[in-house]
Amino acid sequence: MNEITFCYDGSWEGMLTMVFDVFAHKKAPTQVIRHCDTIPMFTSDCHNVISDDTKTERVWNGLRKKMSATALSAISTAFLCEQQSFDMPMLRYLCKMFKNKDSIETNFNDSDVLEVTNMCKKVRHERLRVLQFARFQKTSDGTYFAIMEPKYNVLPIAISHFCDRFADQRFLLYDKLRNYGYYYDGLNEHIVTLSSDSAIIATGHLSDEQMDKNERLYQQLWRTYFNTIAIKERTNPRKQRQDMPIRFWKYLTEKL
Repeated sequence: MNEITFCYDGSWEGMLTMVFDVFAHKKAPTQVIRHCDTIPMFTSDCHNVISDDTKTERVWNGLRKKMSATALSAISTAFLCEQQSFDMPMLRYLCKMFKNKDSIETNFNDSDVLEVTNMCKKVRHERLRVLQFARFQKTSDGTYFAIMEPKYNVLPIAISHFCDRFADQRFLLYDKLRNYGYYYDGLNEHIVTLSSDSAIIATGHLSDEQMDKNERLYQQLWRTYFNTIAIKERTNPRKQRQDMPIRFWKYLTEKL
């Protein structure tokens, strides 16, 4: 197989299309770049991957025949890390899956299998942190609002938890880093985007005009409870930063 640089759009559909193109064109990429990046100066041959729904479906159906449901969930979850350095290990893993007669999903001696598995664990751990550290504020119209800056793009795998837990309440969970969120209207969730210039995005907190009349009181009650149950003699700042990363602090009611 000839060596080549593959360039794709960074989407999951683009990744699966890229797998299709590897076999269709019989070319093994030495590196993978994204459209938003500058093509390396000394790249002699670059294949532009155009995301294609038909190719995506064929590759996904092929993976479903080769992999367990657990492994399928793992690869789609790991991809949410959004790291460009992860593109090549993911591509190699998926291609190996088709090259081998049996599934390689438990072959942890393979460096790509191990890297995908470990990344899946990291993404799922970040999802857990979102579940733990989301702090909703009640708005004047009864909608609950929470904003966060997760390390990975975990809202797609976290939103179902909040929809189940707050099934009869309207809420908006927003990812400030990626500038999108999920609005749940009591029946269905919808992807929404807010203006980056709005004060609520800049600060992450509702103004007095936007806030429910009792919200300040509830926030103060929560801070009082938090401070009351704390045992000063057992305070361990290092352990606290380990269990509750500082990047979440500015949106935590108890840290204001």
